[in-house]
Amino acid sequence: MNRASRVLRRLAPRTLRGRLSLVALTTAALLMTVLTVVFNAVMDRHLQHQADDELRNRAAAVATTVDTTGPRVRVLETVNDRLLDANVWIYAGTRLLERPPSATAGDPPAQAADRLAAQPRDACATVQAHGHRPVRLCAQRVPGRRATATVVTALDLTPYRSSAGTLLAGSLVLDAVMLGCTYVLTRLAVGRALRPVRTMTDQATQWSAVGSDERFGTEDHPAELARLGASLDALLDRIRTVLRHEQQLTGELSHELRTPLTRIVMELDWWRARPRTDAETRAAQEVIANAAQSMRTICDTLLHDARDNTLNPATVPGTTDVLPVLDRLLQRLDTPDRVKTAVEAQTPVLEAGVAPAPLERILSPLLTNAARYAHSRVTVSARRVPGAVRIGVVDDGPGVPETFRDELFQPGRRADPGDGHDGAGLGLPLARRLARAVGGEVSYDPRHTPGARFTVTLPAG
Repeated sequence: MNRASRVLRRLAPRTLRGRLSLVALTTAALLMTVLTVVFNAVMDRHLQHQADDELRNRAAAVATTVDTTGPRVRVLETVNDRLLDANVWIYAGTRLLERPPSATAGDPPAQAADRLAAQPRDACATVQAHGHRPVRLCAQRVPGRRATATVVTALDLTPYRSSAGTLLAGSLVLDAVMLGCTYVLTRLAVGRALRPVRTMTDQATQWSAVGSDERFGTEDHPAELARLGASLDALLDRIRTVLRHEQQLTGELSHELRTPLTRIVMELDWWRARPRTDAETRAAQEVIANAAQSMRTICDTLLHDARDNTLNPATVPGTTDVLPVLDRLLQRLDTPDRVKTAVEAQTPVLEAGVAPAPLERILSPLLTNAARYAHSRVTVSARRVPGAVRIGVVDDGPGVPETFRDELFQPGRRADPGDGHDGAGLGLPLARRLARAVGGEVSYDPRHTPGARFTVTLPAG
């Protein structure tokens, strides 16, 4: 069974056009077979009725020459007697009065005529004569006052069977021609119908290779092609987003790694310029180690974001409800007991046009810094503005020193490196860069006092 299935699968057409053509051919063959059988059965029945009508008409003509008014049946002589006597048997009851000149008592038609004459009512029968010729016989009773006669007429069915065979052969030839035309027309029609699909596939392949902005759209297309075009457009958008994300990741890595790498190169050049003391060597090594740690942190942060986007491709591009993300990030914060957090929102659902992973990367540094430096309270507000979602993060801490505000969003810069908090000065720069990558912004409000206010603006979902 499995071997037969494998053979059938190998024999099945590989292309969709071939499969559809085969299905159409099979369906047409079944339909034509049924129609041919029905047509030929109806024609056989019609030809047999014609033969029976011919026999009854001849029997009626012969019956006019039979006299049953007297005590005995008499056969009257007529001018066309020879013509009427051809293939005609006349019985008085079951006694044979006349028979065809060419008939003998033992041949099949004569025996069939005897059986029909013995029946009490009119009947017909078909027998095979010598030479396997089909012969149709019909009996007609001629009632009288005292005697009853029976006229049996015979007809050779060979011309009728020949006509039926000719009709069958003609219908088979017509079926073969129709099946051939059906197969050819189906292949042509399906090929013509699939030509736009092949063109769209080639265009999609070409556009995806170069990240083109061209799209198929849904206008001026049939419903099926419109759905295909929408699916291909979504796929092209996904590919373009992935390509843009790869370019963005490469740019982020090169930009963020440039500063600590420059520090390492400068320290090595300074250390090799002249002999150094052990203390100076240890200081240079510490600077290099810090710069290397910064590079590692940068790589981990950016690659973690790239990994999240790869594992969750359905979210790029996409929309995200901001409030659940805020609640989840606030629950993860390791805030001191004295610091209270709260979320203020205008609506229960607030969607931003950014995937969940980038949204968390944007908000996490702001919330972490606010909880770290707040005296007693961190307030997060979220509201919709025309075409965007605006998220505010406010704390009542010391705020950003005025002398450091110009360097606030520069990578690797910290206002007070000795404040006892771990950090490489990369959180805010990365948050701004990710926000700008999706068409948003992260800004600091220098007029807010006391504490600090950061505002995240993202496109609306």
